[in-house]
Amino acid sequence: MTNEIAIPLVAVSTDLKQIAGHPTYAVAQKYADPLLELSGCLPLLLPAFGARLPVAALLEQVDGLVLTGSPSNIEPHHYGEALANPQSPADPARDATTLPLVRAALARGVPVLGICRGFQEINVALGGTLLQQVHHTPGYADHREPDDADVETQYGPAHAVRAVRDGRLARIVGTQEWEVNSLHGQGIKRLADELIAEAHAPDRLIEAYSHRDPSSFLLAVQWHPEWRAADNPVSRALFAAFGDACRAHAARRHAARTA
Repeated sequence: MTNEIAIPLVAVSTDLKQIAGHPTYAVAQKYADPLLELSGCLPLLLPAFGARLPVAALLEQVDGLVLTGSPSNIEPHHYGEALANPQSPADPARDATTLPLVRAALARGVPVLGICRGFQEINVALGGTLLQQVHHTPGYADHREPDDADVETQYGPAHAVRAVRDGRLARIVGTQEWEVNSLHGQGIKRLADELIAEAHAPDRLIEAYSHRDPSSFLLAVQWHPEWRAADNPVSRALFAAFGDACRAHAARRHAARTA
């Protein structure tokens, strides 16, 4: 029996959408590539099976969980509100998959990285709430991307974020302020009690958070660090830190199996 630890396997959330008339589990390439290239992990695309997902069996095999961005929004009944905008895109299959999976992953100590929708999912899964339309909420800026712009412009720098001094994110990134893109219509209304804010936009909207338990690796950001991640020092630092946490989890699993 070899003592070599295999490359960490990371479960990556997918959307359920229609492609050419067929229901399809899908995720954009930009989320998967940095996990291999910058985190040193092998992404496993996780179908949005909902209640059919064998959660315990999955979490016995993976060393990390990534909750990706998506055009869809979490259905607000999950945080006790009625739908404010009937045109809001939804993905109930994804909600049914990710919300219980977040809680189970934390219970097992699996590292979790949340991006955009994933950032919002974790907060809702742990009991927080969302602003359904940030741009219609007094005191907040419009954080959406321009619809008529090309992709490069949409994902270009939109505003600064300022990290909490001496917070976990500031230590990972190595600086306290940097520019991010901004492509979201929803945001944090009430942060779940288990979470702690790590960075804010100029309008004080929460842009990043971590888990209060320092032994748990849970980090989520509202912006899109996966976009041209290799060219962005902040993105490289985030994906590297996540990869380190996944390798540590893999080492613990390996030690438990061989003890």
